Amino acid sequence: MALERYRKKRDFSITPEPAGKVGKRRSRGLSFVVQKHAATRLHYDFRLELNGVLLSWAVPKGPSLDPNVKRLAMHVEDHPLQYGDFEGVIPPKQYGSGTVMVWDRGTWTPKTDPEEGYAKGRLKFELDGEKLKGGWNLVRSHGGKYGGDKSWLLIKESDEYARLGSDALVTEDQPTSVTTARTLEEIAAAGDRVWHSNKSVAANVKAGAVRRRKAKPTVKLAKLEGSREAAMPKMIEPQLATLMKVPPAGPAWVHEIKYDGYRMLCRIADGEARMASRSAKDWSRAFATIARALEQLPVESAWLDGEVVVLDDKGRSSFQALQNALSESDGASMSFFAFDLLYLNGIDVRGAALVDRKKLLKKLFEDVPGLLRYSEHFAAPGGAFLENVCGLGLEGMVSKRGDLPYQSGRTTSWQKIKCQRRQEAVIGGFTDPEGSRYGFGALLLGVYEPDGRLRYSGKVGTGFNDASLKDLTGKLEALQQKTSPFHNPPRGAEARRAHWVKPVLVAEIEFTEWTDDGTLRHPSFQGLREDKPATEVIRERETEVAAKEDSSAKTPAAATTRKKAPVADSANAIAGIVLTNPDKVLYPEAGFTKRDLAVYYATIGEWMLPHLEKRPLTLVRCPNGWEKCFYQKNADSSTHEAISRVKVDTTGTLYMTADSVSALVALLQMGVLELHPWGSREPKLGYPDRIIFDLDPDESVSWADVKQAVQIVRTLLDSIGLPAFLKTTGGKGLHVVVPIKPTVEWEQVKGFTKAVAELLERTFPDRFTSKLLKVSRHGRIFIDYLRNAEGATAVGPYSLRAKANAPVATPIAWSELTKDVRYAHFNVQTVPQRLARMKSDPWKDLGESETSLTSTLMAKVGYNAR
Repeated sequence: MALERYRKKRDFSITPEPAGKVGKRRSRGLSFVVQKHAATRLHYDFRLELNGVLLSWAVPKGPSLDPNVKRLAMHVEDHPLQYGDFEGVIPPKQYGSGTVMVWDRGTWTPKTDPEEGYAKGRLKFELDGEKLKGGWNLVRSHGGKYGGDKSWLLIKESDEYARLGSDALVTEDQPTSVTTARTLEEIAAAGDRVWHSNKSVAANVKAGAVRRRKAKPTVKLAKLEGSREAAMPKMIEPQLATLMKVPPAGPAWVHEIKYDGYRMLCRIADGEARMASRSAKDWSRAFATIARALEQLPVESAWLDGEVVVLDDKGRSSFQALQNALSESDGASMSFFAFDLLYLNGIDVRGAALVDRKKLLKKLFEDVPGLLRYSEHFAAPGGAFLENVCGLGLEGMVSKRGDLPYQSGRTTSWQKIKCQRRQEAVIGGFTDPEGSRYGFGALLLGVYEPDGRLRYSGKVGTGFNDASLKDLTGKLEALQQKTSPFHNPPRGAEARRAHWVKPVLVAEIEFTEWTDDGTLRHPSFQGLREDKPATEVIRERETEVAAKEDSSAKTPAAATTRKKAPVADSANAIAGIVLTNPDKVLYPEAGFTKRDLAVYYATIGEWMLPHLEKRPLTLVRCPNGWEKCFYQKNADSSTHEAISRVKVDTTGTLYMTADSVSALVALLQMGVLELHPWGSREPKLGYPDRIIFDLDPDESVSWADVKQAVQIVRTLLDSIGLPAFLKTTGGKGLHVVVPIKPTVEWEQVKGFTKAVAELLERTFPDRFTSKLLKVSRHGRIFIDYLRNAEGATAVGPYSLRAKANAPVATPIAWSELTKDVRYAHFNVQTVPQRLARMKSDPWKDLGESETSLTSTLMAKVGYNAR
């Protein structure tokens, strides 16, 4: 048997090493591992997977990146594949007793037939590990000093990964574990692993094989208002703060120090801690020292929110120092500041107020390892707190509503103010170095616009040291491409000197201000941000509560002069409206409560109101959840005073309408989920100012066909001189919206839209139908022109829908049709994030695009208005 010699040498009732078994033979994706082994003498065990086992060599001096250096590699017995995960201590008097570290691991690719090469004593292969990469050779050394077949030589090939002299000492430069970031001394001292063969780490934890502090619940969560029993989420989207110019005021706000590091969410379950960035990338290996410390918390299960930082000698977090620690695998210098608790021992606490969540968090952090810190908050005046923070040389502050629940996505209930201006930027190119500069001269930077295009935003040539220049140069050279990734690339000499790269690297930039043409003034490079994907990098804009300066970046033009209502006044009052049963769940599959929805409407209200003001509303009320609803039109004596009324003379009906954020929340308090406005507004209710073509596809129609169909409608409207705007419905269809001047009565508008629908049906009978009966819709799209009759309505922009997962009817740009945006693609969580990062409203030109619906224009589609 391939493992017979291995097993004969070990007593598995004593040693923690796995007994293992011969694995399945594979020809691709072969693993390799290098284990640093402090036995009688320190050496490195070099192992290659082949035929279901790990071929093994002991390399006394470890691998070298210098092709001129030949390292002795003594062939030893085959090891089981499970051994590749072993890191721990082999007890005294056992074979190989001493400490074992997983120093490197990855995959290897043979360049020739591996079995033949192994038999002949010459293996040529490529390594793709975390420390070792590129071409390597293992060559049997006959007649050497050690004789026999055991003596081999490990040699690095000359390629881009080779290094010479002192630069080749990879074992000295990178001495720690790739799985836990620990040193040999830390592994030996920890004594926290006893390995059982054929079990994963998680299974060993459950069996009690991993020795750790016993988890003890420390609080009675049943008494915490807003918390609820729930299964542990696999991932939680973090709450994000909105950048502001000045701190908020009021007793409901608390303030924290803003840390200059990597935002991390930590999941603790089954004795293991996992670290994840806000984009759900797993950082457990990079922050293994912190993860292991978090595993010592007295919890059975938990989700924590916090930041990984490195502190300087004055106690300030330093992004550059964190970059250095990551490149050097220096986990011991890192700290984790926890500022929120989201889940604990089977209880979801996100619905509780922030100050209550933090009381629990503080109790959990009363007796923890030194690298774990609790992030204090302060109920001081915001302006004074900012002055102190900036005076201490810190990055800034984060202000949070202490009385509100945790809201995933970007919200205004968390606000950040910076002492110095920072901006994430995508690297899209670089220039040649000048003078004595090595590598490159400057980085060409950009930010993404709402339509998905990368906008050139200037260059940065300062802030680099020798290490960052060397590291970046290697990364940039591997990413070069022929074309510019910017839609507005630099011109002239700058363009001639440019080398373009794939836009995947994100830089942290410090700068003084944005210029009028959208470039960074006096930028300085701070480091790479590997915790955030490039596609999420947008220009971060400061917001003022009064919405005076730069208000167009946050609200539609029609809303810039409106006085903004506060998002929340107390735990149960939003925008001045007191909520009854705020914790009632209205979307059970997603867990959204009435309070969640009220915060949503308060947050996005300024975008929504221009499309509702002075328009009669048909309301969809769902007091006990979205699955049971009814319609309501008329207002009665119980209608809240914040909700305006409008009377329709032709019917005598007194409708409700929404002219303020408070009105939106008051409607939600009534259980209203959907708001359907008329296509006309007071005082000209008999003359519509909007036409809506509702494209309602049969269930069998694909997204590609829907997308093509809506472009056909747009082309037709454009050909007759009508501008078209686009909106999702929160369901399977789309709305095409046409603004018109209110000069034509409803009957004529309805006749015109019917003619358009019939023209499309005649021209594309296999795609469209204008027939209301569902039997006529099979495989086609119903052009619903009936939305354009007096009293008929369509769901309003930014309205929730009474459908699973709280979808939102959302105005979009035509360029956004590249991906399927139907159903809950836009929802109560993602829409506030979208609006917070958008540079401008995709419907900003709608009000200025109103066109007269003349008889001549209507005749172009065959409708005679006389």
